[in-house]
Amino acid sequence: MRNWLRHISIPLCILLLLGSCTYTRPFTDASGRAIPGSIAQMEVLQIGGVNQSVWFRGRDTAAPALILLHGGPGASEAALFRHYNAALEDYFLVVYWEQRGAGRSYHGNIARESMTIEQIEQDLDELVDLVRNRFEKERVILLGHSWGTILGTRYAHVHPEKVAAYVGIAQIADFAEGEQISLQWALAQAKAHDNQRALNALQSIAPVPLSVSQELELGRWVEHFGGSLRAGLNTGKLIWAALRTDEANLVDLWKFGAGNQFSLRALRPQYSQVNLTTIRRFQVPIVFMLGRHDWHVPAVLASAYFQAINAPCKQLIWFENSAHNPPFEEPDTFIRTMVEEVLPLVHTCSPVLE
Repeated sequence: MRNWLRHISIPLCILLLLGSCTYTRPFTDASGRAIPGSIAQMEVLQIGGVNQSVWFRGRDTAAPALILLHGGPGASEAALFRHYNAALEDYFLVVYWEQRGAGRSYHGNIARESMTIEQIEQDLDELVDLVRNRFEKERVILLGHSWGTILGTRYAHVHPEKVAAYVGIAQIADFAEGEQISLQWALAQAKAHDNQRALNALQSIAPVPLSVSQELELGRWVEHFGGSLRAGLNTGKLIWAALRTDEANLVDLWKFGAGNQFSLRALRPQYSQVNLTTIRRFQVPIVFMLGRHDWHVPAVLASAYFQAINAPCKQLIWFENSAHNPPFEEPDTFIRTMVEEVLPLVHTCSPVLE
């Protein structure tokens, strides 16, 4: 999902740009009137001194608040969650946050030195308090995907008093070890498929990626061999899925690419060294959702990490037909899991605060 622009022709880009606008549809009854207690708003909020894009959507604002922590870094997935998982809004108050430097929260004047894991965690804390105060919530649910699991794991560990549950999709464990495993898997696939072009590219990266460009090259081959997208999906299809939502247009496509590159280059020196496996004790419910075929962020490492975690309640859920993106590869199963597994857990397994 990192190089969207190469999939769109210039004439079609112009047509889409001229003919598109964004808004988010209200929740209405059969008569077309807004449902009392619902919310459907796209806002720009000052968070950490920077304008950041936050969407609030829910059929009932009294429902548990669910804050989405997208992947990347810098890869806004708000439109994708809206396209594939809008049904979540019937059960949760969903907060779609485009993080500092991502999507519509990307601005050319963002200071690169402000792009740190610690600063984005401070942004998250500010957003959590905003949601808690505005909607009168004691705690929120955090749902992290890929890079977002770094933020979610660390935040749930440090601020259990504000977190009702943490859900990690494509959970990162030890990032550096994960890249090594991912590269070895891709090399094995290249050999098995007798793909010399892939072998040449991947061998030039060995023993591990050392730059953003090498990381992206590895990601392209992992996707090629089915280690990041399954169920007939590819990057191009995800692009069109996002652009078919009311909330996204070609401006978002450009912002996605620019913000993704900016965030990756600013943050790689930090996230490439992250090892979450040293964080083992949690005071909140922990749920991992892993794609059985995920070799982009190897699920085998996340599974091992899960076994070492101590939490008041914990659950590991496998998506057998998914790789790195279960919410988009198996959307019905993902929504059902959120409603039937995570939601009851929030009500029955309270955080154990010390």
